[in-house]
Amino acid sequence: MKKSLSVGAQVRLLSNRGLVIEDESACAAFLASSNYYRFSGYARYFQQAPHLGNDSFEPDATVAKICNIYEADEILRASLSKPLARVEVLLRTHVARVVAADHGPYKKFLEKDFYTDVGEAEPTVEACRRDIERSRERHILRFKTTDNGSPDFSGLPIWSAVDSWSFGTLSKCIERGARGALGNAVATSLGVAKAGFAYRVRSLVYLRNRCAHHSRLWHHSVVDAGPTPNNVRAKAKRLTGQFEPRSVLDIVASVDDLLVRSGTAGPLFPQRVEQYSLDAAFREGLVRPQSPRDHTT
Repeated sequence: MKKSLSVGAQVRLLSNRGLVIEDESACAAFLASSNYYRFSGYARYFQQAPHLGNDSFEPDATVAKICNIYEADEILRASLSKPLARVEVLLRTHVARVVAADHGPYKKFLEKDFYTDVGEAEPTVEACRRDIERSRERHILRFKTTDNGSPDFSGLPIWSAVDSWSFGTLSKCIERGARGALGNAVATSLGVAKAGFAYRVRSLVYLRNRCAHHSRLWHHSVVDAGPTPNNVRAKAKRLTGQFEPRSVLDIVASVDDLLVRSGTAGPLFPQRVEQYSLDAAFREGLVRPQSPRDHTT
């Protein structure tokens, strides 16, 4: 069991392991505001072999270098929040449009047989209803206060319901709705490839959640990588150079494609490229992510 260390002790520990600390007061202030554990996720890549129990830093490792990576990652997450939010709203809009046109705006989307569920996972309709029942928006509340005290969502239209769903629930609906056909219909409505579309949406949820929870993107190998179309990936690589399929840049390319094809926004990828190309170490950690250099158990 590890002991909890004061901020001053954390600074001394880093120094004893060979990290060059240009300004101890500034380092202490950074750790006090940013959390040592979060900082160590970046620092691991500047240590000699933490996965083998050697926590000594490389000779040229400095606090400034690690903080530059940390801050670049922070800027990247912030810059992705707006386009991801636009994609989320775009998907809500098209799901509502497709469901209303093909299945009617009421009731059907809250029936169990509207979805194809798999295994022991929570039924999709239950996730939809739970999100609706949690909402405190006026357009939802009026369906929750019926004469007999129980909610009645039979008059709740799909275009209102989708705004109460989490992005994760929306993704499940796209993947499983109308017995598995909703994803293709939404892709057609958006004017993008149908193949693997539901899984592309799942990867967008994954990236959005990492950004929302301030999780590291640098040297992060995407677990839930969606099947970005080959033409979309090739176009992105012409702008930025090669990157691996599990790089977060693969999902960024997918975001860019959805926004441009829908006319929601102009191309965003060149801005991301310009941003991360300023630091070679940051670029390398994005295009070729390595597994965390953590201690073995």
